[in-house]
Amino acid sequence: MISISNVTKNFGRQALLTGASVQLDPGDKVGLVGPNGSGKSTLFRLIVGEESPDIGDVTVPKKLSVGYFKQDAAESSAHRSVIEEAIAGSGRLGELHHEVAELEAAMADPDRMDELDAILERFGEVQGEYSQLGGYELDSLAREVLNGLGFSPEQVMGDFAALSGGWRMRVSIAKVLIGKPDVLLLDEPTNHLDIESILWLEQFLQASDATILMTCHDRDFMNKVVKRVVEIDAGELVTYAGNYDFYDRERHMRAKQQDAAFVKQQAMLKKEERFIERFDKNASKASQVQSRVKKLEKIERVEPPKKRVIVPFKVRTPPRSGNDVATLSGVTKGYGDRVIYDGFDFEIKRGERWCVMGVNGAGKSTLLKMIAGVIEPDSGSVRLGASLKPGYFAQSALEILDARRTVWEQIDDAFPTATIPSKRTLLGSFDFPGDEIEKRIAVLSGGERSRLVLAQMLYDPPNFLVLDEPTNHLDLATKEMLVGTLSSMEATMIFVSHDRTFLKGLATHVLDLTGGGTPEKPKPLVYPGPYQEWVERTGQEAPGVHA
Repeated sequence: MISISNVTKNFGRQALLTGASVQLDPGDKVGLVGPNGSGKSTLFRLIVGEESPDIGDVTVPKKLSVGYFKQDAAESSAHRSVIEEAIAGSGRLGELHHEVAELEAAMADPDRMDELDAILERFGEVQGEYSQLGGYELDSLAREVLNGLGFSPEQVMGDFAALSGGWRMRVSIAKVLIGKPDVLLLDEPTNHLDIESILWLEQFLQASDATILMTCHDRDFMNKVVKRVVEIDAGELVTYAGNYDFYDRERHMRAKQQDAAFVKQQAMLKKEERFIERFDKNASKASQVQSRVKKLEKIERVEPPKKRVIVPFKVRTPPRSGNDVATLSGVTKGYGDRVIYDGFDFEIKRGERWCVMGVNGAGKSTLLKMIAGVIEPDSGSVRLGASLKPGYFAQSALEILDARRTVWEQIDDAFPTATIPSKRTLLGSFDFPGDEIEKRIAVLSGGERSRLVLAQMLYDPPNFLVLDEPTNHLDLATKEMLVGTLSSMEATMIFVSHDRTFLKGLATHVLDLTGGGTPEKPKPLVYPGPYQEWVERTGQEAPGVHA
């Protein structure tokens, strides 16, 4: 189907791909993994023809339709509704959809009666192809996809131009899905989705007949969708025949075997080199020395395994708080005519780690903002306990960073009296090794900025963490490090996250904001057990989405 054969691709002086080969067959569901900057996005661009290989071949059959979702917010110069924008960008189906509409209008136009025969002929051609591709189900499919990605019926018919960047990214995903291409290339499709939309997309892709190649920082999503993993490893494409968990186990096993082979070969080489050095001047041993020299020249050297290990940061013990950390009594909060909380009571005790679940608009971020003191309730009270040292992370927390500084300057200025080794250890734990600390904040990605803010927050640790989507844009290795770091902390937490690895690893209690009552009048449900237990008891991984 799609063949990548002996491809070499350089970016400046950096070799991203070197003799890389892989084949995608019909129905394949493949996860593409590798560290930042390894060439994952470059591989996508090679497949869609946005770039060409320096050496080698990328073969894509001409009749193959390819849908490509990338991390660029959709733009549109036209004033369209969200559904019109989604359909317009859905490839060949979208083009036919609008041409059918234009031809229908032309047939009804009395000023174009002299063109009617030509219009009817073209309409027959277009309508035939449109019907064959399933065009008459396009409107209902577009509504189904947009609803699955979190759009309300009002948003579906609303102005696309009024959407934020994150919601435009959802429209970009919808465009790719409703076009029903033969191949789906998905570059981090879950980055801008909440957990309900992630679970819907997971089920959609599982049922899809399309060939899928995707990158994703959500371990559970990868495990549920992909059947094969391709890793970019030092420019080569290495295939693992299984889901992400299989890849993770197999990669560690291969690295362990390679490490053992490397150690064994190094011992043998040293032994031979000592013999050569010892008897180099000995005439009676000259033939043996020469034989061993030639043997060493012919040996194919085993390379040590490449290791990217992010060690959980050892957080200092924060000061002990009182037992009553936060108490909400009779809290009411609304926006305009819309009431989100009505007489809400809730308590957080020392050592508890609460995950907050709820559909879009249920009030997850609103609750965290009230607890963090960013906003006030309309009535009722939010009381924080004694001896609290709170830390609040939200996307707005990125504003504490000074774009003119380097990563090192940000941390060094925040903690001027701390030792240099301790600050370097901190930054290394948050994946800023070596010269990475000299990067200017202005050039950091969203994930890198999030890591830097979290590093600054945890160096002088709070005893009460309020975290709103802390894992956004973080890669898998960093997420797992963060779970390890936070789970070892003696701190109380309340957080919102769409990452199930994070939820499973941290939550000791669940607050489901839509767990009872009717959709029109939801009633919060307090579950006094961990997330995984809540999933098993309720049969759902998010409110209304069954596991």
